[in-house]
Amino acid sequence: MFRSISSRLSARRNKTAVATAAVLLGASGAVMAVTAPASAAPNSAQAIAKKMVPAGQYQCFSKIVEHESGWDHTATNASSGAYGLVQALPASKMASAGSDWKTNPATQIEWGLDYMNDRYGSPCEAWSFWQANHWY
Repeated sequence: MFRSISSRLSARRNKTAVATAAVLLGASGAVMAVTAPASAAPNSAQAIAKKMVPAGQYQCFSKIVEHESGWDHTATNASSGAYGLVQALPASKMASAGSDWKTNPATQIEWGLDYMNDRYGSPCEAWSFWQANHWY
């Protein structure tokens, strides 16, 4: 029974589930480790971006990445071949930021931030362009 409750509560990954688990497990005397959602994990792409992107530009950067890849650093557009968090095309352009561009979100964020700054002036200017054109 503990395993079933624990599995269902962990799958929810929200504060209500954690609170419920604490009550249920506290009553039984059991101990449970709680895993934070991926978006809050210290090594998640979002956490990495928050450290790399200037605070006033993060929200705009995040909106572009959310629309382009859903924060999946392995996202691939089947029709164009665009790849990664920022959907670089061709994907190999990201090699200018590091040889690990296929697997390292930090490398993709670095390249994407440079691209947005060089082409649009800032992530917020890139987001303004994206809103008008649905691409950047």
